[in-house]
Amino acid sequence: MVSQMTIKMEELSPVRKKISFEVPWEEVKTELDSVYREVGRQAKIKGFRQGKVPRKVLETHFKEHAHTETMNNIINKYYWQALEENKITALSRPEITQDGLKENSVFSFSASFEIEPEFEPRGYTAMELEKEEILVTSSDMEKRISEIRQMFATMEEVTDDRKVQQGDFVVIDFAGICEGESSAELKAENYFLEIGLKRFVPGFEEQLIDMTKGETKTIKVTYPEDYREKKYAGKNVFFDVTVKSLKEKRMPALDENFIKNFEKYNSLEDLKSDIRKSLEEEAARLTETNLQNKITEKLLQVNEFDVPSSLVERQIFYMMADMVRRMTSAGMDEKSATELCLNMRDNFKDEATKEVKAFLLFKKIAEKEKIIVETADADEHIRQLAAKYGKDYELIKKGYENEEKMENLKLDLTQKKVFDFIVQSANIKTIEKEGIYGVEVKS
Repeated sequence: MVSQMTIKMEELSPVRKKISFEVPWEEVKTELDSVYREVGRQAKIKGFRQGKVPRKVLETHFKEHAHTETMNNIINKYYWQALEENKITALSRPEITQDGLKENSVFSFSASFEIEPEFEPRGYTAMELEKEEILVTSSDMEKRISEIRQMFATMEEVTDDRKVQQGDFVVIDFAGICEGESSAELKAENYFLEIGLKRFVPGFEEQLIDMTKGETKTIKVTYPEDYREKKYAGKNVFFDVTVKSLKEKRMPALDENFIKNFEKYNSLEDLKSDIRKSLEEEAARLTETNLQNKITEKLLQVNEFDVPSSLVERQIFYMMADMVRRMTSAGMDEKSATELCLNMRDNFKDEATKEVKAFLLFKKIAEKEKIIVETADADEHIRQLAAKYGKDYELIKKGYENEEKMENLKLDLTQKKVFDFIVQSANIKTIEKEGIYGVEVKS
């Protein structure tokens, strides 16, 4: 029984605990006997009927297995029991230390694991805040209309002797030499490149500007010191480049013919009205997001606490996986994207730590202020989504049948409720800022 055991709890740090157990031999022997009975039922040993192998023979053949199984069973039983009885939530897998089983001796083991830090959240009431209310400008309208026209642009061959310029698309052959040696990695034929996207090594695209179709030129590129291929990092590479083809993107005129690309608009004014509406909704979201970011920054400054490394590692993994998804959707092969992210792993740590601290902080505020999200709240949010996007409610709800997705939705809604709670008690000064794309603040 647990009452016969000795259990000792230690706080190794604000985010790490250690539980030490001493299990009496009587408990160990009971479990060991049970394991040997199970082993005996399944063991097949020449000269004995299955299920009738004597204990001494089993000990000769299966002692190591039986001891390992017994220790695992005891550790699992009492570790999880101790967590449950003491209402402890472990964030990481336990690090187990033990000295093995010894006849007629207490079995000692310890489990170390990470927990959430205990702290009192401060500074979230009566905050002094400045809210930038973003206003949609004519410049925003022009840029958004230009983006839409870009979607319907056509690629056309440049037929005159015009030189390569920013925004052009070129097809090139190139071959590079590094320290007197050529390499297949530095060579390509019929390589399609958009000038200005900066997807190539820094300095390469810029030197193609002012070249003409059919021209060959030698250019020098110095690879960055932190380049992922270490054999080129910090070194000069000389490329022979030939421009084989030059194309430019031509956008359609903004007239009544352009409206024919859309079923939902009858005139240019309908299109512009819808664009303004979507920009205003975007501006409102951006206004709220910026305010939430300011609240988060201020709270992180006045709330210092340790962060469990296991949560940071988990967040780094999510961020890397998200970047791989974005890079592959942009055209990079998955292997290269994964390799690049792994090489950049340390670059994610600061942002991941900040994300985890913010999550723990808002969770503590929610607990202190008894802010909770019920299933009914989540259901109402799904109904609002369905109404907003004109979708079937049951169809959207089905997407949240997964328990993890529903839990993530509740966490998001809880955080929103916490922000609303903070804003209600805050002293907020509102200023107007022109332009989603970032223009000077109005005085």
